Amino acid sequence: MATFMYKAVTSKGVIVKNKVESASRMTLIKSLKNNNLMPISIEQLSYKSKNGQKKQKKNVTDIQEIMKNVNTTQIGKEKKHTLTSKEKVNLYFAKSEKITSRDLVIFTQNFYLLKKANFNNIHALSTIIDSTENLSFKGILEDILAGVEAGDNMYTTMEYYDNVFPYIYINMIKVGELSGSLTNSLEQAVKYLDDTAALTKKLKAILIPNIVQFILLIVMLLVGMLFAIPAIQDVFDELGTKDTLPAITLWFKDVVDVAVQYWYIPVVIIIAIVSIILFYIRTPKGKYNFHYFKYKMPIFGTLIFALDFSRLMKAMLLNLKNGMRIQDAIEVSKNIIQNYVMLSIIETSINNILIGQSWIEPFEKSGLTTPMMTEMLKIGMQTDLTEMMEKLIEYMDIDIDNIIEKITKVLPQVLYTIVGIVLIFFVIVVLVPCVQVYMGNFIFSAYGY
Repeated sequence: MATFMYKAVTSKGVIVKNKVESASRMTLIKSLKNNNLMPISIEQLSYKSKNGQKKQKKNVTDIQEIMKNVNTTQIGKEKKHTLTSKEKVNLYFAKSEKITSRDLVIFTQNFYLLKKANFNNIHALSTIIDSTENLSFKGILEDILAGVEAGDNMYTTMEYYDNVFPYIYINMIKVGELSGSLTNSLEQAVKYLDDTAALTKKLKAILIPNIVQFILLIVMLLVGMLFAIPAIQDVFDELGTKDTLPAITLWFKDVVDVAVQYWYIPVVIIIAIVSIILFYIRTPKGKYNFHYFKYKMPIFGTLIFALDFSRLMKAMLLNLKNGMRIQDAIEVSKNIIQNYVMLSIIETSINNILIGQSWIEPFEKSGLTTPMMTEMLKIGMQTDLTEMMEKLIEYMDIDIDNIIEKITKVLPQVLYTIVGIVLIFFVIVVLVPCVQVYMGNFIFSAYGY
């Protein structure tokens, strides 16, 4: 058993400090958090000797006893510090601070640079933890460090925090640790995070303004139908004019009136449709079909497949360079894939190797890869596979950049078309009657002119 000196903050803002014995740092951190104690610092002092009983020290008690009497834990020799309102607010926000993608990027970049400088995992994590300002993320990194000190791989602890570390990210680390190429995997992870952030930024710049315009037009259309058009119709009725609102306006007004009166019917229908789709997607067949749709969907389908295939090839290349057989390289590399369609292709590829057939054939028959991808792999099997895979990855990176460029050109046109159609409909249905009232021609019709 190891002896630790910990300092933590209670839910009431009281700072507590004590010596305890625990199996590992991770066990202690989890025990503290489960008892509403926020760890500030944990320092390992010594290990308890396995041979014979060690004399009980004054300030050392069993961790379970500490947890049973957590409210009576002594606070060292310092006086209790009652936090001010400002300090309590700052502590609350510090404990509940959100972990952003930027925190993950900075951690990965720093970890990659330290590994490149030949730091071991424990030394690298300890260095990064000391400079991490986000307390929420710092606590997670301390859990990871505790696991590494206990002999676990990093990815095993990261899997508990899948809300912080993306699935692909965790499995990139897993591939790196299992293949002995963690530094290269971290380099890939840095590129993955940077590319994802850049793509997300581009798509947001295109989508958000158009979505806002679309929503505003819909709101204006509904407001016009519920308030402006009825007011115009009342004016026409009071004056007894022979002029009428446009037929499309009257039709849409009736549709809106019926929808408002029987609003629960479309709501129930929408909820039922969404529920059926979600239930179907959760079934194995439904999930497979949904993942196949993701590869075939307009605009984004080609990009999603290209990214998955490129990541698979990069992971395989790392494993092959570390001396793995093709079968083992594919087996380990499939961990970075989440799409059922790609996983089924990979499983077929592994089975082909076992029966002595080509592992490239399932990718070729899937109809998702381009002839260039499979031909480069076939040539690599006849010459130097690792060298050819490096060229394939370079080709894929260029191809992905071209696909992204096409998307950024096509997507705005699609969105502009949708917004334009709604805008034209708004003009015809709402603005034309308003202009009709503004011109005042209906007044002459009312008096027989």
